[in-house]
Amino acid sequence: MSETAASSSAGAASPLAPAAFPLVHPVPGVDLLGAAIGLKKQVGRRDLMLVRLAPDTAIAGTLTRSRCPSAPVDWCRRQLPGGCARAIVVNSANANAFTGTAGDQVVDNTVDAAAALFGCPREEVFVASTGVIGVPVPPRHIGDSLAALLGRLRPDAWRDAAAAIMTTDTFPKAASRQLDLGGTTVTISGIAKGSGMIAPDMATMLGFVFTDAAIAPPALQAMVGRATDRSFNCITVDSDTSTSDTVLVAATGAAGNTPIADHRDKAARPFIDALEAVMADLAQQVVRDGEGAQKFITIDVSGAASARAARRIGLAIANSPLVKTAIAGEDANWGRIVMAVGKAGERADRDRLSIAMGGVTITRNGQLEPGYDETPVAEHLRGQEIHIAVDVGVGKGRATVWTCDLTHGYISINADYRS
Repeated sequence: MSETAASSSAGAASPLAPAAFPLVHPVPGVDLLGAAIGLKKQVGRRDLMLVRLAPDTAIAGTLTRSRCPSAPVDWCRRQLPGGCARAIVVNSANANAFTGTAGDQVVDNTVDAAAALFGCPREEVFVASTGVIGVPVPPRHIGDSLAALLGRLRPDAWRDAAAAIMTTDTFPKAASRQLDLGGTTVTISGIAKGSGMIAPDMATMLGFVFTDAAIAPPALQAMVGRATDRSFNCITVDSDTSTSDTVLVAATGAAGNTPIADHRDKAARPFIDALEAVMADLAQQVVRDGEGAQKFITIDVSGAASARAARRIGLAIANSPLVKTAIAGEDANWGRIVMAVGKAGERADRDRLSIAMGGVTITRNGQLEPGYDETPVAEHLRGQEIHIAVDVGVGKGRATVWTCDLTHGYISINADYRS
């Protein structure tokens, strides 16, 4: 649900969900848990994730560009330049956004408790929240819950942790990769949450990625910024940007590889590719769990003036209610794609515009393809995996954007969630 959601419904998983929770490799230097501390209405439902990180863990991240950010976002924004983390505390069911000084007090108390628990400076504690906007949490509720959880931290509690940060998500989201980095095996594992209020103005609602690679914080920040642009900034469910969008990437250094000091170092390339793969996997899972979604849509844009222009065109298509409802209704109305390209505000050559759906060329060079038969396109739209390709004919810029269809289920979820 949108960031105002209190918790996910207990209904069936999205029809686009993975068949099973993936194998997630433990990351040396990372222990975590998912616990229930009574923030969700349903008794016993996990609503708190706690992560303990090894000393000297590097951290980087990206945060919402919303002008109404949550108190946890403000805290993380101030601490990220320090580049070091020992703990991450995340709650669901309450966004701690638009709560004024009360929200700041919750953050302060939570940070104080975690810093005391792990014996670290306050600046090395990071926090995030997701759920209802505008409802204060009792100021010590989260912080006072932490001490009792210390003995439950484990290196393999990924599913519990992923479940603890869910709101209207219908399945927990995780991804993991291992790679060879200069002769050393390195692990990257992460979790994410998101289902509604998803638009790429930073990232998804919440995402946390961990690696045992040794990376200097400035290099890690550059890598995370690039990976975010190619993953979470390329998804949209409903064009609404959350107050709480947070992606944090922590590198413990426990793998013992030769430390990466510069993201431009060729030796860093395998890690960058694997990080982008993990983050893209998580981002696509968010779209597959889009509220009410029945179809997963990939939009490839080419021939744009730049990669940034291609992404804007792709997002104009992906965010169009007319395009999304046509796909939900399995209607091959390609004129709506033309409309969306035209409104994107980027250069496009009307007389060179080409559109294909499901690999079937519909228009070429601004004209309907001779002999075009809608039958195979209609058949493609009856499936769950939809592919749209657009070439706007002005340059070499390319981008891929992921979205889902817009169904009555989205309305039902967002009309009824507080009741």
